[in-house]
Amino acid sequence: MASPIIDCAPYREELLGLAGRLPQVPRADLYDFLDQAGELAEDLPKGLSAALDSFNAEGNTDGYLLLRGLPVDPSELPDTPTTTPAPLDRPLFVMEAMLALTGRRLGLHTGYRELRSGTVYHDVYPSPGAHYLSSETSETTLEFHTEMAYHVLQPNYVMLACSRADHERRAETLVGSVRKALPLLDERTRARLFDRRMPCCVDVAFRGGEEDPGAIAEVKPLYGEERDPFLGYDRELLAPEDPADKEAVAALSQALDDVTTGIKLEPGDVLIIDNFRTTHARTPFSPRWDGEDRWLHRVYIRTERNGQLSGGERAGDVVSFTPRR
Repeated sequence: MASPIIDCAPYREELLGLAGRLPQVPRADLYDFLDQAGELAEDLPKGLSAALDSFNAEGNTDGYLLLRGLPVDPSELPDTPTTTPAPLDRPLFVMEAMLALTGRRLGLHTGYRELRSGTVYHDVYPSPGAHYLSSETSETTLEFHTEMAYHVLQPNYVMLACSRADHERRAETLVGSVRKALPLLDERTRARLFDRRMPCCVDVAFRGGEEDPGAIAEVKPLYGEERDPFLGYDRELLAPEDPADKEAVAALSQALDDVTTGIKLEPGDVLIIDNFRTTHARTPFSPRWDGEDRWLHRVYIRTERNGQLSGGERAGDVVSFTPRR
């Protein structure tokens, strides 16, 4: 079985050259920035292009691709942000460029109107008092979730680029792949979960200002092809009511735990998560609030697969929330 880790160190100079050809203030005209990234993505190194294209076409058993050894920003990287969104005039960081180039090889960068002020690029950093469902939490576990499984326009990929790791190198991004978990489920459990709509709550950003609107969406834990299904799972938000459904979801939850892979992101890493075949989480870490805390960049990518594009979309589009039903 091929490794999901791609050594990009041999491509550093070539990738820096491509990054240097991008507009250096991406948010000044994000559409133009991502259009140019799409053109430059055709010139990515052959080994990297092949890995991305294969993952995009077929996925893999692990459910993720880790690009390791990418070029990083020099030592004068600014302090880790403490507010969001980023200023429109902020210069391009190398890891943001890597997300642009590799992401455009896969599909279209997408923003979600209700999330992070509708921005496409997200800074992910620890924040004091963050909601336990937020990516800005740090000292508690961010539990397993398929990103926006409750959203009709769920992203195909979640991409995380690391500019700065946590001080103690404790934080792990956990990935549980349905392709690994499925063989651990008996036929009865698979049948119960497959194509069965279950109530699902939504993240705070999508609640329309209500503190707790309840389960306003419906999610199928397994769907698609029975032998190689897609996954819709959220440990905090999926809310089955039938006792048999609860039992089946608990079995799925345990199977995902049993096949979990932990990834400690390092500066120069880009993690690409197949958001239709995995669930992911993050373990706790201890921020120091000293300007050197963990700093990731996140983008969401949609592709033509799974009905996420209908035609005419552009990289940089921002979409509104429609719950799955």
